[in-house]
Amino acid sequence: MVRDYHQNPIRVFLTYYKPHRKLLAIDMACVLVSSFANLLVPIASRNAMRELLPAGKFRAFFVVMALLLGAYLVKAVMSYTMTVIGHRCGMYMEADMREDLFEHLQDMSFSFFDQRRTGELMSRMTSDLFSVTEVAHHGPENIILAVVTLLGSVIIMMHIQWQIALVLLILVPLSVWFTASQRRRMSRTNVAVKQQQAEINAVIESGISGVRTAKAFANEEQENAKFRASNERYKHSKREWYRAMGTFMSGMEFCTSALQVVVIALGGLFIMRGTMDYIDLITFSLYVTSFVQPIRALVMFMETFTDGMAGFGRFLELMRTEPAVQDAPDAKALGQVRGCVEFDDVSFRYETSLPVLEHVSLRLEPGQTLAVVGPTGGGKTTLCQLLPRFYDVTGGAVRIDGQDVRSLKQHSLRAQIGMLQQDVFIFADTIRENIRYGRPDATDEEIVEAAKRAEIHEEILALPNGYDTFVGERGVMLSGGQKQRISIARVFLKNPPVLILDEATSALDSVTEQRIQRSLDNLAVGRTTLIIAHRLSTVKNADRVAVVEGTKIVEQGTPAELIARDGKYAELCRAQGLI
Repeated sequence: MVRDYHQNPIRVFLTYYKPHRKLLAIDMACVLVSSFANLLVPIASRNAMRELLPAGKFRAFFVVMALLLGAYLVKAVMSYTMTVIGHRCGMYMEADMREDLFEHLQDMSFSFFDQRRTGELMSRMTSDLFSVTEVAHHGPENIILAVVTLLGSVIIMMHIQWQIALVLLILVPLSVWFTASQRRRMSRTNVAVKQQQAEINAVIESGISGVRTAKAFANEEQENAKFRASNERYKHSKREWYRAMGTFMSGMEFCTSALQVVVIALGGLFIMRGTMDYIDLITFSLYVTSFVQPIRALVMFMETFTDGMAGFGRFLELMRTEPAVQDAPDAKALGQVRGCVEFDDVSFRYETSLPVLEHVSLRLEPGQTLAVVGPTGGGKTTLCQLLPRFYDVTGGAVRIDGQDVRSLKQHSLRAQIGMLQQDVFIFADTIRENIRYGRPDATDEEIVEAAKRAEIHEEILALPNGYDTFVGERGVMLSGGQKQRISIARVFLKNPPVLILDEATSALDSVTEQRIQRSLDNLAVGRTTLIIAHRLSTVKNADRVAVVEGTKIVEQGTPAELIARDGKYAELCRAQGLI
């Protein structure tokens, strides 16, 4: 379902009811039946006491009492149904929101994740949306219950004693005004709580992810101090929230309780004057109880509503954030790829930062291998990320087979590019499924073939469960070389015409690097390959080399030409003992 998240938040929230309107209808029907039962009992009790008891119709009186007991039984059944069906409807809505948010995050550009912490995003997707279930469930219920019960009670009380009913009608708006004013304060404090909750989740995520590093540097106390500081900020925001909630709840408790006192006082006055009897006063008290019940429910709901809408507001904040890199309205799918890649006068800078690349021009012919080398921080990795449009150039153009990548659909572009990075991500799953990630529809036979080509098949078979071995969080059960070759197997399975190798072996020892280099050489055969490397021994077979320094390309040519030129490339080779 397509939604406009820039609409009023309440209107957006209501759109999530649409797929579950049948459940909502059942829930609302139960609310109406329950409301009518609330209205029926006092007036039926009044009539029974006024007409049946004085006339000595005791059997009829107890029949009415039995019917009223049945009404309460029906109300109990309605309450059960409301609890089950209502919560299910709210849970489905929460799940829909979480799914929409997850899909939206999948569409976001790299620049978005550069500025966001994982723990914060997890908080937005989990704790911020938990209270939405209660809002979605209790919101319509409490509103319908309040409207029907209040209106019905007022109409009946006006019929019994209009003067007292009129006084109640004056007092109720005062309670509503107090509720609205305090709700705004609660809303402000609740937003602060949500922000601190996201921060503390981010600190927890960072602390758990980096626990090995903290232990290695004996910095456990430093991490504990970070957490304590964040925890204190969270406690402070929570204290402010509880103060606001305490004022709200105690004020409303006084307002609703005072209504009973007003009724008894006024009722006593009218009894003294002889214009009201005790039966009417009892009936009035029962209706005030019915009158107060939805008000109390609304009071209790305001806490849930404030909490839920604060979370929903943070959900909307993310949903309203547009990806920095988007398909053009007339973007077309990239078809069969020959593999000609061109960087034409490319410049790039991150937001509010100094230039990373300036006026870079490179060209790779189909099947050619180009190595980009140079000192750290020269923009080599950024250059790689411009080809699959992880970022967009700020000047010039990147083309594949003569087509500007900005004119292509991102999915079709990235489907034609295989990428291997130094920091390999391995999912907490089996080896089989990690390799299959390269092509989800691959057969087991194709997975085995990819593993063989990546030279890891024999090692996989030696593991306790072979291809079905669970590798742990981020592949913690595997060595660095095994993780790297599994990622190579993924790319073999994907079989892309264009390949990017970004420091693919720089974190490995020399022996493991040589083994993996054979796999990489096999992988690069017949593909247009862009290699980013610090170790120049890994690019000796490249067709051409480009040296990047200080945001620009300072040298280009074959390895032999650049060594003969005795420039920057030759200087790098000498530093690594290659010449």
